[in-house]
Amino acid sequence: MPKIDLKASRGLHATTPTAIPRSGWRQVVVRAWREASQDNLSLIASGVAFCAVLALVPTLGAIVLTYGLVATPETVASNIASLTSMMPDEAAKLIGEQLSNVVQSSDGKKGIGLLIALGIALYGVMKGASALIVALNIAYDEEESRSFIRLNLLSLTIAAGGVLIAILAMIAIAGLSALSASFSGAPPFFAVLITIVSYLLIGAVGTVLAAVIYRFGPNRAHAKWRWLTPGSLFASFSWMLMTFGFGLYVANFGNYDATYGSLGAAMVLLTWLYLSAYVLLLGAELNCELERQTSRDTTTGAELPLGKRKAYAADTVAHTG
Repeated sequence: MPKIDLKASRGLHATTPTAIPRSGWRQVVVRAWREASQDNLSLIASGVAFCAVLALVPTLGAIVLTYGLVATPETVASNIASLTSMMPDEAAKLIGEQLSNVVQSSDGKKGIGLLIALGIALYGVMKGASALIVALNIAYDEEESRSFIRLNLLSLTIAAGGVLIAILAMIAIAGLSALSASFSGAPPFFAVLITIVSYLLIGAVGTVLAAVIYRFGPNRAHAKWRWLTPGSLFASFSWMLMTFGFGLYVANFGNYDATYGSLGAAMVLLTWLYLSAYVLLLGAELNCELERQTSRDTTTGAELPLGKRKAYAADTVAHTG
């Protein structure tokens, strides 16, 4: 009877996630779920969601001020409404109200006043990015050792990048909506096709954004892109499914207004942000355990031996599922 290579059967020598066999993937998924519980991911996601709420108005302000350089406030508001159309109605309504206030307060800002307002807005967004970095370090089992300046520059980069990606996504979705409107006499399937393309675009943007955050957020040697792809795809498309499902729940079963009164919309938004943060961090846990499934170097640069790679996930190999 031939011997079974146990190392190969679990993917110990895998150089890509796709080289890990099905049995190895089962071990990865089990460990990722277990690690999420041990890391108190639910509690961590709650903290990230709270910081995201505090960063909401600054984020809208940064988008309006930046996009407003090339578009009217009304166009900005309309495009943001298109971007939030897939969110739960109560959350989208609350963001719409805040957006209206931001547009009114930002109208007329030019020159130095614009730069100051944009700087204040980005500073608020940075606080949300900083909370996410802390959460990613926990998910990847890393300790923060970067300097204050470097950490804040990273937070600023994530904040500015997030604002830029949101603007590009709004422009793309607005373009697709305009294309659909220009073919008003087209067959019904054309509108369905435009909707599908819009969702695929959001999924693609979400995947890229998640991969960038996973690569540069944690305090560790950068992982190769291929070891970030599974968690990024999971986070992006699970987030879309979660958003759709949560929207259906709120619309048909969850009576938040009866429970929380005037705070109902705020609670819907906070819950949606919590679920979004949880999915994003769960994707990080998945990537971490994928790296621990193989003994090969998953970081960028020349191949290094275990213990020399400056990343917990790359320097350790999990022994069980």
